[in-house]
Amino acid sequence: MNKIWDFFAENPMAAVIAAGEIGFWVAIGAGLLARYLLRLKRTSTVLLALTPVIDIVVLVATVLDLQGGGKANFVHGLAAVYLGFSVVFGPSMIRWADVRFAHRFAGGPPPPPKPRGREKARVEWREWGKCVLACGIAAAVLLGLIFLVGDGEQVAPLWGWLPRLGVVTAIWFATGPLWQELSPKNDDRVSEGTRR
Repeated sequence: MNKIWDFFAENPMAAVIAAGEIGFWVAIGAGLLARYLLRLKRTSTVLLALTPVIDIVVLVATVLDLQGGGKANFVHGLAAVYLGFSVVFGPSMIRWADVRFAHRFAGGPPPPPKPRGREKARVEWREWGKCVLACGIAAAVLLGLIFLVGDGEQVAPLWGWLPRLGVVTAIWFATGPLWQELSPKNDDRVSEGTRR
């Protein structure tokens, strides 16, 4: 446990990112609890609206740390990636949790069944598109940090994140839409045959 605290002491940005991720889920949980169990709709709306504020706090902390002379490292790049993925995938994660919470605690309809066949392929393409968008936002944030700080040596490690984003999109493509398209289970005729 001391190693974890030592790591956060040496990398305060890692603590900011961890707090941001914890805060994201706490805000969602508290918002859904307020909405469905306590019937406090306005409070719920405010709590759920805090999720993008958390992203802004992570971004501002990153900028302040770098402008204050902090040398960019892996964690600063991770903050940009966290921001990109949180902005793009956050709303769908909230909807996913909302449907399940409403079903479990408020008598709402059950979550939709998992997609199959061509619908599954469409979902994989959409999610990969969201990954590309998230990586694009992360790349824009990285470039913004690089040019905002301006000291080449200070921000040199951030350049290394750009190829990583390319690797992420390539892996997501291969394991998502490409895999689904090449899978024989993707054929609607196969799906029809298995239903009979």
